Amino acid sequence: MTGQSKTQSIKQSQQQRLKQFILEESRAAGFDLVAITRPDAIPLAEARLRKYLALGRHASMQWMQETEQRRANPQALWPQVRSIIVLAMNYGPDSDPLDILAQKDKAAISVYAQNRDYHDIIKGKLKGVASRFAARAAGEDLKVFVDTAPVMEKPLAEAAGLGWQGKHTNLVSRSHGSWLFLGTIFTTAEMPADSPEVDHCGSCRACLDICPTSAFPAPYQLDARRCISYLTIEHKEPIAHEFRKAMGNRIYGCDDCLAVCPWNKFAETAREAKLQARDDLRSPSLASLLILDDAAFRALFSGSPIKRIGRDRFMRNVLIACGNSGEPGLVEAVEPHLSDPSPLVRGAAVWALSELMDQDRFSVLQMRRAAQESDADVLTEWRIAVKNHS
Repeated sequence: MTGQSKTQSIKQSQQQRLKQFILEESRAAGFDLVAITRPDAIPLAEARLRKYLALGRHASMQWMQETEQRRANPQALWPQVRSIIVLAMNYGPDSDPLDILAQKDKAAISVYAQNRDYHDIIKGKLKGVASRFAARAAGEDLKVFVDTAPVMEKPLAEAAGLGWQGKHTNLVSRSHGSWLFLGTIFTTAEMPADSPEVDHCGSCRACLDICPTSAFPAPYQLDARRCISYLTIEHKEPIAHEFRKAMGNRIYGCDDCLAVCPWNKFAETAREAKLQARDDLRSPSLASLLILDDAAFRALFSGSPIKRIGRDRFMRNVLIACGNSGEPGLVEAVEPHLSDPSPLVRGAAVWALSELMDQDRFSVLQMRRAAQESDADVLTEWRIAVKNHS
């Protein structure tokens, strides 16, 4: 063996030991899957992102457009990166998330939001792994990212072999189905890359066909403007009438396309206690949520990702669910929201009452309350509601 080949062999051995170290540390920290990929492993991502933005399918999420260059290319985000460690943590539910959709007087909250904010949990664990890795890989730099940074975690996870992006655009794992949170560690250390996963969706269309709002223009394409997760979480304005009925009792997010995936037959319940559903968030009654003022909202959702959308947006969603409930008994609890300080809430209350009241009762209410309204959007809600009732 020549001196050069011996040096190369030693280098490869060191890189393999470093990789084995990160694998062991990640699993010890509670991550279910971990693999390595290269920063140049997602060459198609840039063109796909550019097309997505050009079609306006990112809706009001302008931060996607503002970070386009860094998001499309990991080396544009950090030129020094040589390896990307992709980690995944299972948050599988212990029951079928679709079951609650039939309980119209209950609120459906996305599985991932039924306990602590995963950003905090994953980032804390990633930092611990990164700290131990930095001590082992002396002289190497690293950066930790969880979702909020301009990193395309799903294509990177596919390139690393953790799973593949299914027709619903989310990552699917052969061992954990669709229930995975992702995080990444960028490092200047070089390590052997894992092989990418291939697509195993086949001819299945379950996730596309179940979508209540037809948010998938085609397989592997999502239009956020029609997605209930976007509408209930990111969208800050009144929700378009065409989507309200389809929302059903979903007040924060939507799990339909994830829950119906056949690969979930291999999924397991989340091992991390902070990712397991809180009893009070599994199926809260709409009536109990209607009484939340800002302080009570903050207290109930302390540490939850739901808190970040604020009470007004949350109450808008709850009121739409009330309108879809078919429960006239909710009228008494909905009506006070016609006097809410927020026009967003008042407008949703108008719609909910128009759905829950018969024509005569709603007409009396309209004559009594609409004259007190000055906001243009809320007045529009009154006009549309009266027209639909006539």
